[in-house]
Amino acid sequence: MFRLSEIPIDPVPLLRSLGEARAGACITFAGWVRNHQDGRAVERLDYEAYPALAVKEGERIVAEARAKFPVLGIVAVHRTGSLAISEMAVWVGVTAEHRDAAYGASRYLIDELKARVPIWKKEHYPGATSVWINCATRGEHAQAEPLR
Repeated sequence: MFRLSEIPIDPVPLLRSLGEARAGACITFAGWVRNHQDGRAVERLDYEAYPALAVKEGERIVAEARAKFPVLGIVAVHRTGSLAISEMAVWVGVTAEHRDAAYGASRYLIDELKARVPIWKKEHYPGATSVWINCATRGEHAQAEPLR
């Protein structure tokens, strides 16, 4: 399951939803908003998405992970909206009978979600500058523009 959330991510119910008696492993990944990027101070992030396409592509990635790895359960949630430093931006949970499958699927999911899902992030820097970063740029930054 993949979904977008406009409210803070609560990992507790997400983790509970992965409960499975056959599971011997559960891997979770939480991506947080950090206070820097490429040597620049970051004050906050804004995330925007094209929801219909984002969910469709997210679900496609979940299906691919299920086909590639013998997993039992997958949950992935990505935030949208304005996020402060230390807020959770993305959460991925995977259960499997064995840890290798859970680790592999978790890594595959977060890498593919960041690369392919149409979610854009705007980094806000001190001095009222900001930059929109598309998921496809993979870390390449446009010129900072003053906020208007």
